[in-house]
Amino acid sequence: MEPPISATLYAVLLALGMPLLIEVGRWIARRRRSNESDGERSNLGALEGAIFALFGLLIAFTFSGSANRFNEKRMLISEEVNSIETAYLRTELLPEPAQGEIQDLFRQYVNSRLETYHRLPDMKAAGLEMEKSKHLQDEMWMHAVSSTQLKDSHPDAGKLLLPALNTMIDMATTRTMALQNHPPRITFALLFGMALICSLLAGYRTALGTRSWLHIFCFTMSTVIIVYVMLHVEYPRAGLIRLDAADQLMHDALQHMK
Repeated sequence: MEPPISATLYAVLLALGMPLLIEVGRWIARRRRSNESDGERSNLGALEGAIFALFGLLIAFTFSGSANRFNEKRMLISEEVNSIETAYLRTELLPEPAQGEIQDLFRQYVNSRLETYHRLPDMKAAGLEMEKSKHLQDEMWMHAVSSTQLKDSHPDAGKLLLPALNTMIDMATTRTMALQNHPPRITFALLFGMALICSLLAGYRTALGTRSWLHIFCFTMSTVIIVYVMLHVEYPRAGLIRLDAADQLMHDALQHMK
């Protein structure tokens, strides 16, 4: 799936918005400092600390979730490859020419699975390829059912091949669901809003001192880089961080079938 907003656009908006809100906070503070007692100023620290803590927790949990989902997608690729290779090996329990026919379907299927994920983040194009994969699954299943009943088949062909095929088909469905498993879009809007609110409060708190562009730059860029990387980790088929190394397992499995 595609991210709700381009990671680059999101980062640019944050990079522009956060310094702007820091300046707005400084402007508000200068206008009302004369009406604010020392006691009121000291009491604000607890509220500001709570808001910054909430922002930190939001980033931490969102980033952690993105990293976990990224690792899950990698593991699902290896599990699907294992299920395909297991089912492919068990086709040797079938007699010729049934064995050759179903192994050819396996090669077409693996090619289709690779093409599905190469077409992402174009979900429409990937969806068409998924339909092709499902058609091949049906063909392999029907072919396996009929072939395991042939008299020249291994006596346990049906008991071994059909469950392996079923697992392979289930893994394809599991990966499709994992592809759509992302935090609600409101989460990224909340991150953006909290970053601006924290910038506003930071500007308000530092209004009495000399403006430090170094601190403003570090605060802004730290937030921007973290959120930018987070979006790429969350959508590894649409950004700079990819699953190409894991996809190579599927390419290797295809080479072993030839």
